[in-house]
Amino acid sequence: MKAVFLDRGSFPTSIQFNTPTGLSEFREYQTTKCEQTLERLQGFDVVLVNKVQLRADVLAQCPSIKLILVTATGTNNIDLEYCQANQIDVKNVSGYSINSVPEHTFSLLLALKRNLIAYSQATEKGDWSKSEHFCFHDYPISDLAGSNLVIFGKGALGNQVAVIAKAFGMRTYFSERKGATNVRDGYIAFDEALALADVISFHCPLTDDNKHMIDASAFSKMKANCVLINTGRGGLVDEVALSDAIMNKQIAGAGFDVATVEPMPNTHLLQTLSKQANFILTPH
Repeated sequence: MKAVFLDRGSFPTSIQFNTPTGLSEFREYQTTKCEQTLERLQGFDVVLVNKVQLRADVLAQCPSIKLILVTATGTNNIDLEYCQANQIDVKNVSGYSINSVPEHTFSLLLALKRNLIAYSQATEKGDWSKSEHFCFHDYPISDLAGSNLVIFGKGALGNQVAVIAKAFGMRTYFSERKGATNVRDGYIAFDEALALADVISFHCPLTDDNKHMIDASAFSKMKANCVLINTGRGGLVDEVALSDAIMNKQIAGAGFDVATVEPMPNTHLLQTLSKQANFILTPH
């Protein structure tokens, strides 16, 4: 049996992988471009992949593939429908980054709530040095304690975010799916969640049903002080609507670790938006 890892370079060198045993061949590539995928899959039974796209047109030309191992939680880069129809097993890592993602979620949230970027930039320019007072209060700050956190996604990551939120004294709610006719126990209705939230955090997979679930209409239902944190999937939020909401002060700010295009060109809308002090963009 032969195995290939298409994008080993998506992990830092500090993370070591044990070479699988019982294989006649194991090959690693640091990166794999779209046009290289088909050639590199030929003759392999097992494919390890993080973010490389494996679509039906490519998989159809690789009859030897029996197993795809996704070295992450999300599987939206794999054509699952094709795999199911053609007896290709797909496995992911359900407990992936159970601490790292929630901690990064709160790193973004605290930076926004404390206006850290604006204060850091102002201090670097010397604005604090010019202040007539001991404290420098040019930018608003707010506490997490007593605020309402709405979470989309009640899996391992969403639940861990809720645990951390409780330690900060936040009230936590899980939102039902957009357009759902029934509200499950432990959830609140989608529109109710939007209106209630001081903070919204995304920890659900991206599907055809929830793509752009946060659109211009959804932003219109939010409080002006609401902050969005997306460490889930970029396509959950309409990026044009997000930009409009930030620039028009419909919401207080947003922190995104994901985007619809990764990595993105310098001309990407979120790159432009990142020049705003109340929008933080980090590279997934």
